[in-house]
Amino acid sequence: MEGRAVKAILFDLDNTLIETSRAGGVAIQKMSVVQSNKCTSSGDSQPFSWQTLSPVTAGKAQASELLKTTLALDDTTIRNICDKFKLKLFHESFDPSAGRSIDEVRVGHWEESIQEAVGGSSSASLATQCYYLWKNSRLEVLSLSPEICSLLKELRSRYKLLLLTNGESKTQREKVEAVRCEGFFDAIVIGGEHAEQKPFPSIFTLCFNMLDVEAEDCVMVGDSLDTDIQGGFNAGVRATVWISSAGGAVPDGSVKPDYTIPTVLDLPHILAQLK
Repeated sequence: MEGRAVKAILFDLDNTLIETSRAGGVAIQKMSVVQSNKCTSSGDSQPFSWQTLSPVTAGKAQASELLKTTLALDDTTIRNICDKFKLKLFHESFDPSAGRSIDEVRVGHWEESIQEAVGGSSSASLATQCYYLWKNSRLEVLSLSPEICSLLKELRSRYKLLLLTNGESKTQREKVEAVRCEGFFDAIVIGGEHAEQKPFPSIFTLCFNMLDVEAEDCVMVGDSLDTDIQGGFNAGVRATVWISSAGGAVPDGSVKPDYTIPTVLDLPHILAQLK
């Protein structure tokens, strides 16, 4: 592949172009702060009524009313609930054939977290409110930085660009819409909409066909050694570029990326070497 010109770049989304992990943490923190601060109110607050709320539009005040006032939870318990939810999210395994949507699964994470933290049974409606508060807060935080927008715009003048992201369709489409990145790419491929996701070669072959390029014409850029880099290696791309913000070494037994950079903003330096 030495000397072959790069024609296309495949980008991962989460923690490559957008800081999904940070946004999720900020949403949790925001939720905890809102819950703690809101409930210093006097007795002027109106009685809570589920009939007045929809799960999607429920605001921070209602979730706070539930977790702090209605259940009389202290700050430590609220943080415990949030920490349990984060752990469940980290270990999440979503199976669409199981008959539950990703939203239902994550409402279940909140319900279990509340049960584990306070004991007894938990209201599914309470868990639903907690989930949509977290979800909407995370989407509000997600964004493409101006620097990354400029980078993508400049790269698209010289290369074909494709966004290839693993994950459940609805969740990933919501992120794409939230950060308004459609205009930067020639195509967007969501792994959850296909039979196989990264690192399987089939989804890379789909991408190559969509762009009308060969594997050897492409560079794969992503933060995951197991999916992005391994997938690029399996598919036979020209080069793999690992985004490692922590600057850590590649773990023993993992696939070795061709290049490692701390931020996607350093990608032009790698592309210059591949000319």
